[in-house]
Amino acid sequence: MTQAETTAKPRYATLLCVVTAGLLGALIGVALMATTPVPGVVEPSAVVSAGIPVVRVLLDLSAVATIGLALLSVLVGYDRPKLTEPVMRLARPAGVAASLIWATTAVVALVLQTAEYKPGSSTLSAADIGDYIANVGAGKALVIVAALALVHAGIGGLALRFGEKVPAEVRVGLGLFALLPLPVTGHASNWSYHDYTMISMELHVMSAVAWTGGLGAMTVLLVANRTLLAHALPRFSKLATLCLILSAATGLFNGLIEISLNPTIGFWAAIFTTPYGQLFVLKFLCTGAIALLGAYTRFRLMPQIVRHNRTALAAWATLELTVMGLAFGFAVVLTRAPVVAS
Repeated sequence: MTQAETTAKPRYATLLCVVTAGLLGALIGVALMATTPVPGVVEPSAVVSAGIPVVRVLLDLSAVATIGLALLSVLVGYDRPKLTEPVMRLARPAGVAASLIWATTAVVALVLQTAEYKPGSSTLSAADIGDYIANVGAGKALVIVAALALVHAGIGGLALRFGEKVPAEVRVGLGLFALLPLPVTGHASNWSYHDYTMISMELHVMSAVAWTGGLGAMTVLLVANRTLLAHALPRFSKLATLCLILSAATGLFNGLIEISLNPTIGFWAAIFTTPYGQLFVLKFLCTGAIALLGAYTRFRLMPQIVRHNRTALAAWATLELTVMGLAFGFAVVLTRAPVVAS
C-alpha cells in the first residue's frame, strides 16, 4: 500500500458542481415564484428576496457537508487507523470549517429574514432582530441552529486534537439534531395534519442530508482510495437505500398534502399550472434521476469497486450530487412558497 493509495487530493470540482447546482436551483425557484408587486404594499428589496434562498441553500449545503464528513469516519471504520487516519486528517478540519459556515449562514439568514419581516426599513437594529426572534418561529429556529452548529464546531475542534477518541457518532447525532428546528417553521406548521406532516418533514430533511452528505464526503475525499472505498461504499449503500425511500416518500407526501389543502384551485391545476406545483414536479423529477444514478452505482459500479477495480465512480457520483444540489435549491424555495395560481 503506497502513500498515494491512502491519501488523495480532494475533488474540489465535485464540491463546486454541487454548490453551483444548489444556487441555480434556488434562483430558478425565485424566478418561478416571482409575482407582480401589489400597489400600496411594501415589498422587500430584490436583494433580500433573492438573498434569502441563496443563503438558505448555502446553509443547507454546509449542514450536508458537516454531517457527511462526520459520517465518513463511521463508514470507513475504526479498526485500521494507519489506513484511515490520512483521510480523516483532511475530513476533521473540513468538518469544523463546514460547521462554522453553517453557523454563519444561519446568522446571515436571520438578518435577511428580519429585513423581509420589516420591509421598507432602511436599516436594521439589534432590537429589530430581537423582535423577529421573539415573534417569529423561524427566528428562534435559526438561533438554535447557529448555536448547535457552533457546538458542533467545538466538538470537531476536540476531534482535531484527540482523533476518534471523540466519537464520530456524537458529531453525526448532533448534526442531525441541529437539522430539526428549521423544518417545523415551514409549511408543515400550518397544515391541518400537523402531527403527521411534522414527522414527515423531519424524516425528509434528515434522510436527504445524510444521503447527500455521505455520498459527497466519499466522492470528495475517498473515491481514489480503492481499499477504503471497497469497505465504505457497501455500508453506505444500505444507508442510501433507506434514505432514498424515506426522502422520496416523505417529499411526495409533503408536497401533495400542501397542494391538496389549497382551497382556491383544483388539485391537478395546482400541480401543473402554479409555480409551486411546477417546482414540486421538478424536485420530484430530480429525485427520480438521483434514484436511477444511485441504482447504476449500486448494481453496476459497486461490484467492481468491491473487487478493487478502477471505475468511473467519481464522474457518476459527481453527476448524482449535482442533481442533488439542484433538488436542494428547489426545496429551499418550496419550503417558503405558498400554493398560488399563476
